[in-house]
Amino acid sequence: MTSLVIRSAQDAIAAVPYLLGFHPSRSLVVIGFEGRSGGTCAIRLDLPAPGAAERVAAVLAGNGFARSLLLGYGPPGEVAEAARPMRAALAAAGVPAAEAIRVADGRWWSLTCDDVCCPPEGTPYDISASTVAAEATFGGHVALADRAELIATVRPPEGPARTAMRRAAERAERRYLARPISSAEDDLAFVLALTARARTGSRPTDDEVAWLGLVLTDPRVRDETWIRLEEDASAADIAFWRDIVRRVDPARVPAPASLLAFAAYSAGDGGLANVALQRALDADPAYSMAVILREVVNAGIAPAKLRTGMARPQNLDRSADGGARAAR
Repeated sequence: MTSLVIRSAQDAIAAVPYLLGFHPSRSLVVIGFEGRSGGTCAIRLDLPAPGAAERVAAVLAGNGFARSLLLGYGPPGEVAEAARPMRAALAAAGVPAAEAIRVADGRWWSLTCDDVCCPPEGTPYDISASTVAAEATFGGHVALADRAELIATVRPPEGPARTAMRRAAERAERRYLARPISSAEDDLAFVLALTARARTGSRPTDDEVAWLGLVLTDPRVRDETWIRLEEDASAADIAFWRDIVRRVDPARVPAPASLLAFAAYSAGDGGLANVALQRALDADPAYSMAVILREVVNAGIAPAKLRTGMARPQNLDRSADGGARAAR
């Protein structure tokens, strides 16, 4: 994804919805910048965000960021109460806030300036007119109306579409139980063929989605799929796995939702990664791949540092724990 260059408070306001994937409300957003990698890291917390300051500061410092920006979305008192300990923790961790602002109703207020350059009525802004927003849109970033709209992008469909998928899941289950013993290599070949077609714009059928959900219950197949995402995740992969998460049998959601989360996080889309992980953990709170990725996201580990350390493709038919050691 295109890097967004933030030069001012207005740039930061314009960038945040694209960094998160949605327009925040009642939130505290901390952006780390001037890091070793040259990128940025945006962390969003629900207000009032009690007890989170030291953890956020440690994440940014641990990832080599030297400075930060702080944006609060909400009423004055609530934002000020959350921003105060956050600024102190960031300074103590060596990631001082270059600016802290409150954003509301199309205006922003500095939390660090009492000069006449910062009027008490706030400074108006217009995201749609900013260069940052134009660059973000051109680079493929999307900003949905709110987090609820983002969550809706991984929810199952309703009505006839849901009924059709349920019937496809029943057919796949019968076929799966009746088939002769087959190798994980055959199932992986099916997954790879499906993802290759998706990159040409082809959408899988209901029966293919249902079958995919079943073959991914084998940790070896899932992990080999994960390895390939690690090596070459693309926007087409994200679109494919988001579609699968929406349409697959709810009982089979954890694996594709975890793969979607990994692909999204690797592409720098932490907002989508978080809602995909929540979908996986709602279905199975103990699903290890999702648990591991949740820890990775919470620790703010840079996507470029992620390595599964799993068996390579030529080892697929070895013992089951060989391919599934990284996550179950």
